[in-house]
Amino acid sequence: MRIYELTIILKPQLPDSEIAEFVDKAKKQVVADGGEVLVEEKQGRRKLYHEINHNRDGFYVFLRFKATTPMVEKYTAALRVNDAVLRFMSIRSEEKEIAPAPKPAAVAAAPAAVKPA
Repeated sequence: MRIYELTIILKPQLPDSEIAEFVDKAKKQVVADGGEVLVEEKQGRRKLYHEINHNRDGFYVFLRFKATTPMVEKYTAALRVNDAVLRFMSIRSEEKEIAPAPKPAAVAAAPAAVKPA
């Protein structure tokens, strides 16, 4: 199995209950097909850079999961015909650990560089 990341932009008119139901169905489908959900983030309503189907806002959902390639293809095909989905993007993720970004306090505490004379 490989690790995939899926970002979905849903219509902003959907009530919170339908959004929660959409995310639950997505997680259940991944698990039912033998996958494993690693991360689920409801990132909230955000303004879009340009209009999509006369919508200026969208509700962003991010999923990171382990699955097989045929399962991901089947799920993305279902997303293409779903009326609640404005856009989505699915990518295969590298399995390396990602180092956390340095904290601003640690950067400020670093010694200043000495200028040459």
